Amino acid sequence: MRKDFGKKTWLYPMPVFVVAAYDNEGNPNAMVAAWGGIYTDDTIGICLSEGHKTTKNILATRAFTVSMATATQVAPCDYVGIVSGNKVPDKLTRAGFHTVKSQHVNAPLIEELPMAVECELVSYDQESNFLVGNIINVSADESILTDGKIDIAKLQPITYDPVNHGYYTIGEKAGNAFADGKQLKEK
Repeated sequence: MRKDFGKKTWLYPMPVFVVAAYDNEGNPNAMVAAWGGIYTDDTIGICLSEGHKTTKNILATRAFTVSMATATQVAPCDYVGIVSGNKVPDKLTRAGFHTVKSQHVNAPLIEELPMAVECELVSYDQESNFLVGNIINVSADESILTDGKIDIAKLQPITYDPVNHGYYTIGEKAGNAFADGKQLKEK
């Protein structure tokens, strides 16, 4: 038997994105976003309220990065998600984060977060707060690579539980994509 919960924004896994952008003076800011993901083959889509400092920065500079929050950086990531850059302009420093400029877009990379998607703004819809970014580059620190590829076990990205308000690491490998279902095709 199922229990109905009504209309909710519950979905699993829900990413924990740390979205970062410079303001017009080159000062970095970041925020946490959970409502987002790959939008088309080469774009990312994220719902970001227009009032966020990071959203204002993206609209001004037309570039941003999206880093995966990690298990080793839960507290700093949560901090940049609960503290407003409109009120605390140095919140990245207070979180213990350090930034460097992306070589591909005019946006900061957070050194403590080892994977980032580097994007240029395609569009922002003020009515829905939906932002679309063209993926220019994906960068990853060598510490999370195995055989030259991103290793999810080393990255340790976290997911957000919108029902119980917790952060969880991605679990063990459950199967092989584009392979395990082939046995059912053969029947």
